[in-house]
Amino acid sequence: MRPSVRVYLLSALLSIPLSGCGSSDKHYTLTGRVVSKVSATREIVVDHDEIQGFMAAMTMPYTVAEGIDLSGIEPGDRIRADIDVKPDGQYSLDRISVTDSSHREKAPIETKQLWPGQDIPDIELVNQDGKIVHLSEFRGKTLLLTFIYTRCPMPNFCPRLSSLFASVNRELAKSPKEYERTHLLSVSIDPKYDTPSVLRKYGLAYLHEDPKGFAHWQFTAPSPENLRKLADAFSLIYEEEDNQISHTMSTVLIGPDGKLAKTWIMSDWTVAAAMTAIQQVENASH
Repeated sequence: MRPSVRVYLLSALLSIPLSGCGSSDKHYTLTGRVVSKVSATREIVVDHDEIQGFMAAMTMPYTVAEGIDLSGIEPGDRIRADIDVKPDGQYSLDRISVTDSSHREKAPIETKQLWPGQDIPDIELVNQDGKIVHLSEFRGKTLLLTFIYTRCPMPNFCPRLSSLFASVNRELAKSPKEYERTHLLSVSIDPKYDTPSVLRKYGLAYLHEDPKGFAHWQFTAPSPENLRKLADAFSLIYEEEDNQISHTMSTVLIGPDGKLAKTWIMSDWTVAAAMTAIQQVENASH
């Protein structure tokens, strides 16, 4: 298990400096230790010190700005960097410098994360009707998958993702052919609490109480073991404590061939971006 990630705190803290910002970027200084690096997605996980005026000390993933050479940054390095926060809330690390590489790990951390073009694992889940489904069943369709849990109290996390999915669902419904060729899947990271009946009630709230909507958008829960496999594959970090789950956000697009097409980390995507990516996958498959 990776170090603790207090993402709920992150969401609340991010909303404070961003809520009244104007057209200018905001900049903060980060110092900390690199825990892991994913070059393909330009992401590093940093165990960082308190960021004055921004957030408490915690461990969390950051996207690295384009133009930064990641080859000289390795797990174990201590770094100093600027956090650039855009007016729309997007943020990234820029102007990164390694201040101490003496504790650099000799070998890269082994990762089970999937890259675009790789086959997804055939994981078993249970949906809102108590039916067992497998990811392999969606081959032949473009699948948009995300992780939520029904008790999530933070509006910028699971409720936001489910609202985005509801919007994507409505957009896809405008084209019967596209609707038929696609599927949406919400996967709970709280399988002990999110039973089929709980997932059904939660899902109906986003489907205007119409159970026919489950034919296109299912709400599912894996076993704890299968959740771990999915988290490893799709770069999801989660940890349960005091009946709450601290977690990152991960949304993935899977092509009709069963291969990973795209991953969005955190909430850095829009309905328009998802629709464009879906159409690109659709066009490539025909």
